[in-house]
Amino acid sequence: MQTSVPLRRARIPTTPLICRTIRHASTTPVTKVSSPSPLISSTEEIASARTFCLSTLRKSDTPSSLLLPYIPSHARDAYIALRAFNIEVARTADTTSTPTIGSLRLQFQRDAVTKALAGTPPKQPIALLLAYAAEALEARTEGKGRWSKSWFMRIIDTREKYLSNPPYPNIEALESYAENTYSTLMYLTLQALPMASLTADHVASHIGKATGIAAVLRGLPLIAFPGPQNSHSNQGQMAGDIGASRHGAVVLPLDIMVAAGVREEDVLRNGSSAAGLKDAVFQVATRANDHLITARQMLDSIRAGQGEGHEFEHRDEEEHTDFPGILGSGGKETQAQEIERAFGVFMPAIATQLWLDRLQKCDFDVAGYGLEVALAGVLGVEEEENMKDDEVSNELLKIDYVMTTEWSAC
Repeated sequence: MQTSVPLRRARIPTTPLICRTIRHASTTPVTKVSSPSPLISSTEEIASARTFCLSTLRKSDTPSSLLLPYIPSHARDAYIALRAFNIEVARTADTTSTPTIGSLRLQFQRDAVTKALAGTPPKQPIALLLAYAAEALEARTEGKGRWSKSWFMRIIDTREKYLSNPPYPNIEALESYAENTYSTLMYLTLQALPMASLTADHVASHIGKATGIAAVLRGLPLIAFPGPQNSHSNQGQMAGDIGASRHGAVVLPLDIMVAAGVREEDVLRNGSSAAGLKDAVFQVATRANDHLITARQMLDSIRAGQGEGHEFEHRDEEEHTDFPGILGSGGKETQAQEIERAFGVFMPAIATQLWLDRLQKCDFDVAGYGLEVALAGVLGVEEEENMKDDEVSNELLKIDYVMTTEWSAC
């Protein structure tokens, strides 16, 4: 972990390669996704499943929907299926009244994933598209590339652990949560490219941790002051961090709450004006920001031919492999080539950075109006059940504008 620095200094660099990708992606239809044609199910069923999953992304995770064009076309079905799976698992907590019911629903997800990866999915859209994408991945790589089932189970198990909003004892526990959910989702996305690189996984680990920590901060007001249960949310990744308990809870790490003098009852009574709350939010946001800084420094170092700069703490886990000669683009790729090929998967860093920047401008008031503007105006988070394709494209252009004007590397 790098030394904390002011939030305004953190930037994820955009290279000329990514600038070209952004300009091309703005003209790429997000609804036309093609992949090889495995025999998992009928063409009509797969098309219907794809449409369902795309609709789910647009309604419940707009940022991920808008970033779809930056994923290589052959991996888009996998990306759509993974993100829809993440939404379904994450919102289990938001749509169940008790942790027990939530656990039953998550067990259904475990069974569905197991069957999908075995090629015998249930007739459920997300499972069908997962199975289709998994078989397509194996076909493209002649059986050498496949998803790690244990990573799917890790995401589900971690979500189940936090169904009832237990407190994070310390900031390290929050980081572990983010690693086991958001970072792991990025690992699965990398596998779908296909990419088997410890370097890419290392960068994804830091970006996923930053995104997960920011998601918990985004969801803080909704967990502290839960309203009626919703069948969906269009607040992007924030929606997945609302537990099954409908009673108010403050989910900031306990060690930071103690250090900042924050008491849960004060927050539930006084909201964002509670003593010490902004200081606590600042400390948590700084940790997320530190991970983005670390990722940026790694990318700079790798491009300069100087390596990653520090060791990947999860490199010894069985799922993390490094086979660039097998799954790479023809021979052994350099680290710099690996991260450029994987850069589309790293794009959530941009949305996370934008949100952290706006959080700073709101003086770390997580309930601030400015954050709502940031989500609606920059990331396209708004009531959009009836949004048309051209409206979605307009939201994509907003991200295009922000990234091509704010990142001077272009």
